[in-house]
This record gives sequence, C-alpha cells and structure tokens, in this order.
Amino acid sequence: MITPLIHRVLTREDLARLVAEIGRLDQGEARAAEQAVQAGEVDAVLDSPAALEAVRGRGGAPAAVPLTLLWYVPVRAALRARGVADLELADYAATLPVVFATWRAVRTVARGETGLDVWSRYVASLPDGTVAQAEGAADVAALALWWAGCFPERVTRRAAGRGMLRAYVTFAAQALALSARIFSTHGPGAPLWTRAADEAEALRAALAEARRDYLGRDVHSPESRLDRFLGRLN
Repeated sequence: MITPLIHRVLTREDLARLVAEIGRLDQGEARAAEQAVQAGEVDAVLDSPAALEAVRGRGGAPAAVPLTLLWYVPVRAALRARGVADLELADYAATLPVVFATWRAVRTVARGETGLDVWSRYVASLPDGTVAQAEGAADVAALALWWAGCFPERVTRRAAGRGMLRAYVTFAAQALALSARIFSTHGPGAPLWTRAADEAEALRAALAEARRDYLGRDVHSPESRLDRFLGRLN
C-alpha cells in the first residue's frame, strides 16, 4: 500500500544537498539553513522561501537534489498556500510522483489497468470490508490523484474535459474514505486517509502546481517541450 515515505527516507546528505543548492542562490540563506539543520529545525528549512526557490532550479533545470525533495518542498508550499498545514498530507502527496516515477510502478496498481470504471471494479472485486480491500482502495485513490495532479491534460483529453478531473478527485476521495472506514476497525491508518479524503482537491491542486516547475503546464504539447529544452540552455 502506498503510504507517506518522504520523511522516512530523508537523510542528512539530502539536506546537505538542499543547503548547497540554496547556497548557489544566496550564501547568507545557506548559512542560516545549515544552522537550522544543525539545530534540528528541519521543517523551518523545508518551508523556507529559499528552499522553494532552490529546488525550482535555474534556467528550467531542476536542482541537484533527490527526487523526494524536488516534489516535497513545492508540494508543502502549495498546500500551505491553500491553508493545509498538515505535514503528513504533504508527505503523502509528494510521495505519489516519487512512487509512480516509472511505468512499471504504475502498472503494479489494480493489475495494471487504468480508468475509473476498472478501478471501481477492482476495488469491488476484493473481499468486502477486508484490509486487502482497504489497501487496494487506497492505492487506486493514489493513482487517480497522481493522474489528475501530474498529468491533468491526459485526463481531460482522453475523456470529458475538466469534468473528468473532478470525477478523478471525487473517486479518489471516495476510495480514501472507504479505506478509512475499513481501517478504523482493522488497524492504523484511518486518520490519514480521512484527512486525505477531505483534502483530495487540495492534494491534486498542489501536485498540479508543483509539476509545472518541471514539466510545464501541458507536458505533451510541442510548445511545452520546446520551452523545457530552451530553459535548459540558459
């Protein structure tokens, strides 16, 4: 089951690379960030405007930091701007593009099938009210949020425009709520999935905003590809 992983895998070396990238822009900010890390105030560094500017890179090229931080810092910022200060939700949202960084990983969910109908049938095919169904529902919810947040133009082009984006978010919220109900009697995890269901649209919007830093507004258009290419020449 896909659960928040950023904080679990974050290392001192990762933070050192982030501080180094901050230093490329502002040595004073880098010194302050290093002092904060040494004092254990990691969240203050991750939430700083300097960190956000640093991970966005220069000239269209992402910063030389781990993929986890490339997503986590801007997703945190985007959620805060929407009034969502829940760090576990930010961790969860940023985990999605990290987990689904390869098509092989995408195809491990719901037997490799994609689409609201097949995801619904997949969840319904699992033993009702079991941990297996809760985990399956959480995973297809994660996939729906990833598609709608990171590749919204693919969702809208393949189906009924922006209405399909809302349908993906609604499906994700319902699947997360189902997971929360089952886990409330079968084990831990219910509070996170309840909060994720309530903030599903904010999670999608944060992913959409963060991905523009790396992929552009329309990933697959010729204009977007050209913009990314020219940006890397600067």
